[in-house]
Amino acid sequence: MIGRLFSLVIDCPDTSALAGFYEELLGLSRVEDGPDYVVSENAAGTERLTFQRVGDFQPPRWRDPARPARAHLDVQVDDLDVAEPLVLALGATLLEGSDKPIGYRVYADPVGHPFCLVTPESVVLGG
Repeated sequence: MIGRLFSLVIDCPDTSALAGFYEELLGLSRVEDGPDYVVSENAAGTERLTFQRVGDFQPPRWRDPARPARAHLDVQVDDLDVAEPLVLALGATLLEGSDKPIGYRVYADPVGHPFCLVTPESVVLGG
């Protein structure tokens, strides 16, 4: 091993707003709040997201090769039908083409980054 993951950095136009979305979604707490970045992590300090302000941010467009997503998060939940209205209430959008497949659904966060809600079964099956 050369190193270990320290943080996933997510570009966005408003660091505080996007950090708040993921703090609610993942149960993270804000540990740093700078003018151009916010850092949020879980209570154990083992999961960490950093939100970096980018002034000319252009969100990815789902299934558009001209503006592809470079990475996305898979968020494991017990029940998609219970979790979906909660993430939608936080500001997520169900992406077209997701068509509610069994085991996972694809959403966009409030600034357009895709993420998936996945069930334990889909993780086991490689979904």
